[in-house]
Amino acid sequence: MTFKRLAQHLEQWKREAVGSWGVWIEDLTSAETWTWNETELFYAASIIKVPIMVAVYKQAFAGRLALADEIILTAEDQVGGAGVLQHLSPGIRLSVQDLTTLMIIQSDNTATNILIDLLGTEIIRETLSELGMKQSSFYNKLMIVPAASEGLNMITAADIAQCYRKLARGKAVSHHASRQMVEILKKQQLRDCFPAFLPNNQDDIVGSLPKWELAHKTGTVTRTLHDTGILYVGSHAILMVALSRDCDYHQAQPQISRLAQLVHQAYSDQ
Repeated sequence: MTFKRLAQHLEQWKREAVGSWGVWIEDLTSAETWTWNETELFYAASIIKVPIMVAVYKQAFAGRLALADEIILTAEDQVGGAGVLQHLSPGIRLSVQDLTTLMIIQSDNTATNILIDLLGTEIIRETLSELGMKQSSFYNKLMIVPAASEGLNMITAADIAQCYRKLARGKAVSHHASRQMVEILKKQQLRDCFPAFLPNNQDDIVGSLPKWELAHKTGTVTRTLHDTGILYVGSHAILMVALSRDCDYHQAQPQISRLAQLVHQAYSDQ
């Protein structure tokens, strides 16, 4: 009954939605889903960093790199947009683990591009395929305009849901690797979308455990705002994907936040 009641609220959200949306909401225990335009392609923006993280762990699991390996930051690596590495001094050494963490929790574009160079395009594409992201594509590094681009980094709500489902179920690379990646996603510092309308977890504690946790990754470019992840409420895990376009940040942000609020309310009211 919980998900059926939630679906009614989601239908109301849909009727009031502004812009174009690709949405996937799924109770990972019951496998009940609510979707909207789930196979429509959207520009990936920083959501592509989630399967790139999986590709890093895949290579580490295969012994082709170590998460402790260190890479020296160069001036040529530094690009704009999100992240702190663009502001730091070239010559510092960062582990692959640190670069991966920065790529996710601060959406650091410099860290992302270093990892893309380390992995190579084909490994990332292979990872998309292995995750079951059949419609999605990877072509380019971030914040760089290639001289001759083959295409754009694209995703669908269904594809990114498949990625998160494997992470949640311990089937992305390995159970241990999946758990590590989910823990990185829980440390997300960009919290203006899904978490914006959720209760403050510092004030929402049962015993020593928070009532809810969120493992997620945002993405934004001009007139495109996404948030994607897994909301843990009590014993429930709910997969949430919200991809948008054709609406500005100030239109999309409250709609994404409201979506997560509806999911949280449905499961916390039990």
